[in-house]
Amino acid sequence: MKSTSATTVSARLPLLGITMGDPAGIGPEVIAKAVAGRRLRNVCHPIVIGSFPVMEQTIKALNLKLKALRVDSHERQPWREGTVAVLDPLEQPLKRFTQGVAAAATGAASVAFIKKGVELAQIGCIDGIVTAPINKEAINMAGCRYPGHTELLADLTRAKESGMMIIGGPLRIMFVTTHVAIKDLPSLLTRAKIEKAIRLAQLALTQLFGIKKPRIGIAALNPHAGEHGLFGNEESRVILPAARAAQARGILASNPLPADTLFGKAVHGEYDGVVALYHDQGLIPLKLMAFGTCVNLTVGLPIIRTSVDHGTAFDIVGKGLADPGSLLEAITLAATIARVRP
Repeated sequence: MKSTSATTVSARLPLLGITMGDPAGIGPEVIAKAVAGRRLRNVCHPIVIGSFPVMEQTIKALNLKLKALRVDSHERQPWREGTVAVLDPLEQPLKRFTQGVAAAATGAASVAFIKKGVELAQIGCIDGIVTAPINKEAINMAGCRYPGHTELLADLTRAKESGMMIIGGPLRIMFVTTHVAIKDLPSLLTRAKIEKAIRLAQLALTQLFGIKKPRIGIAALNPHAGEHGLFGNEESRVILPAARAAQARGILASNPLPADTLFGKAVHGEYDGVVALYHDQGLIPLKLMAFGTCVNLTVGLPIIRTSVDHGTAFDIVGKGLADPGSLLEAITLAATIARVRP
């Protein structure tokens, strides 16, 4: 009776595809550690989308009490303790590669895993995808000219607009720009881009987190929000007009606020989400609050996608040091959204 009950409970859980990421990175390790633990048992029904031989070798190297089971379709398997289903979409097994080194072959494999996960999610075979890290150099070596997951996923799903929100501790942060040089930042901050980030923050907070009237704090670019033009005019020229346009549509967005005070207000609950203008402006407070457990959520896609907040960590591959905390949080968030999303 106990076994039957466990299978029944498992069958009601969201079915999530966990893409392996770059096989030469820490993706296989954090996946193996995450699914070997007990935490996910009542969270989701996972299926790893990646190289079966790599998954087997990783489990063996880590000496985990876990067995990889090769599956040929997305169909959920009866839950069995100490096992993980692996769907390998590669036509040919990966040839020998060096761990911790970017290569075209592993870059191409990581893209193939993503494409299969998106395909299954789009046709409703799985409830969402959770992605382990890819290596930007490797995917570009393979001819995939994207700066990262977010842009690739937007193209694959033909999303009208999408963006990156990172969640950690009490903070939910949507970004106007991500990986850009600081010297180029002022010219990239347009009213249209800021308005888009505010729209996406509103979408995420209402539809994915169930907040009816979210309060959104808008970060300024310059110290003291420019101090009436003394330290720059981006606030008056583009940020404030974007905020007011959002306010006119009924969004509870703030005027641009100095970042050094805005994030403290958000941590203490005065704002449900924050729009940050660039990578480090948002990531520094996030990682101070929740290093190792932050989650990347792609907003605006027709599918659910969450991801870890770290990279392939080539410097520690094969050492058994990788922390699965961020992946566990990403899986938990995806499962939560899958249960409440219409």
